[in-house]
Amino acid sequence: MTGHLTKVTVYNLEMLDPDQLRPVQRQPAGLEIRQAQIPLPELNRFLYASVGGDWHWHVRLTWDYAHWMEVLTQPGYETWVATVYGTPAGYFELEPQEDGNIEIAYFGLMTPFMGRGIGGRLLTASIERAWQKGARRVWVHTCTLDHPSALVNYQARGMRLFLEEHEEVELP
Repeated sequence: MTGHLTKVTVYNLEMLDPDQLRPVQRQPAGLEIRQAQIPLPELNRFLYASVGGDWHWHVRLTWDYAHWMEVLTQPGYETWVATVYGTPAGYFELEPQEDGNIEIAYFGLMTPFMGRGIGGRLLTASIERAWQKGARRVWVHTCTLDHPSALVNYQARGMRLFLEEHEEVELP
């Protein structure tokens, strides 16, 4: 990849108890959040590119079909899609890990759906689902390349910063 180096701060956040969740109860008009129960690389690639396009998400764009299937068919791996009046608006992926950890591996909204109160509700749903799956710990990472409200949203839901890292990354 040929690009330029940029300094990035990575924020790792966690929640250790479901009682720490500060949920958003308000349900924006037309919002539905449903699990995509059949692994479908084309769907996840579409969501990844559509949500992450403005935020330098590019690593998964080079994956072939077999690699996508390998990830999506891991035991316990889940993809959830948010729609507004039937139109895809965002998504999250949950990845079970060792010792009862569940990572919110990917989370975000498509640009036209930002600023409508959907992000807080979707994040609430992702954390609630992780606890329903029996998580011991729910965690996520975000960075200064993500939407400026991402870190604020995670913290507003009750997630706490446990590690801040500084690195240089090459952007395409």
